[in-house]
Amino acid sequence: MSSGSAPVPAPEATDGLLPAWRRSARPYLLVLPAVALTIGILYPFVQGAIYAFQNYKATRPDPAFIGFRNFERILTDEGFWHSVSVTAKFAVGATVVETVLGVAVALLLARSSLVSRVLERFLILPLMVAPIIATIMWRLMMQPSVGILNYVLRPFGLGDLAWTDTPTMAMFSVILIDVWIYTPFVALLVLAGLRSLPRAPFEAASVEGAGFCFTFRNLTLPMLWPYILVAVIFRFMDSLKVFDIIFALTGGGPGNATMALQVQAYQDAIPFSNFSLGQTYMLILWAVVYVATFGLIKVLGKAQARAAGV
Repeated sequence: MSSGSAPVPAPEATDGLLPAWRRSARPYLLVLPAVALTIGILYPFVQGAIYAFQNYKATRPDPAFIGFRNFERILTDEGFWHSVSVTAKFAVGATVVETVLGVAVALLLARSSLVSRVLERFLILPLMVAPIIATIMWRLMMQPSVGILNYVLRPFGLGDLAWTDTPTMAMFSVILIDVWIYTPFVALLVLAGLRSLPRAPFEAASVEGAGFCFTFRNLTLPMLWPYILVAVIFRFMDSLKVFDIIFALTGGGPGNATMALQVQAYQDAIPFSNFSLGQTYMLILWAVVYVATFGLIKVLGKAQARAAGV
C-alpha cells in the first residue's frame, strides 16, 4: 500500500448482525408453519363438532342447535352398536395378525445377509401402493369367475371361495388386504428395534448354551416389547379409522356385515345428506380412538420403564 492511500477502516463489531426487529421476529417466523398447520387441523375438527350439535342437512341450509339429540339417536340405534362391533373386530383382528406376522418377519430378517437385504427392499413395496389401489387390485383377484386367487387355490380344493359374498368371508377379505398392506410397516419397525438391542446379553446367553426359545422369551421379547407396542399403537389407531379398504371392497356389505363406523358416517353424511349425523359418528369415533390410544400409551410407558430396568 502506498503511503498516500487512505487507511481502510476496521469493520465494526455490529456489521453483519440483523436489525433488532428482525431478530425478535425470527422465533415467530419459525413457529408460523406449525401454527398454520394447527389451525388447518383444528378448524375442520371444531366445525364438525359444532355440526354434531345441530340438525344440519343438505335440505336444511340453516341448521338449528338441538343439543345432544344426535347422540341420543345414534346411541339408541342398533346399527351404531353393530358398527362398533364391526370396527372392533376388524381393528383387533388386523392388529393381532399384523403384529404376529411382523415380528416373525423381523426375526427372519434380523440376520445381516444378502438375502435379508434384498427382501427388505421388496418388503416396502405394499407400503408404496395406495390402500385404495391395493384394494381394487385384490378385488379383481377375488372375482369368482376370472380372479386369480380361486384359480391358484383350486388344486387345494379351495377354488370356489366367495370372498365378499358372505359376512364371514367379507370380514376375512378386508382383514387380509389390510394385513398385506401394513404387515411390512410392523416388520420394519420391529426390525429397527431388533438391530438397536445391545449384543452383550445375547452373546452371554449364547456362551451359556441358551436356545432360541429361551433367548427370545427371556431376552429378546422383554427388550423388544416397547417397539412392538409402538407398532400396535399405530396400527390399532389406524385400524379403528378404517374406511378406504372396506369402502372399495364391500361398501359395508354384504348387507351391513362390514359397516364400520367410518363407512356408516359416510353413508349418513353423503348419500343421505345428513351432515350432522355423520359428524356425530366421527366425533364418537374420535373419542374412541383417543381413549384407546391414551390407554395404550400408558402401557407403552410402563413397558419402556421395565425395559430400561427402572
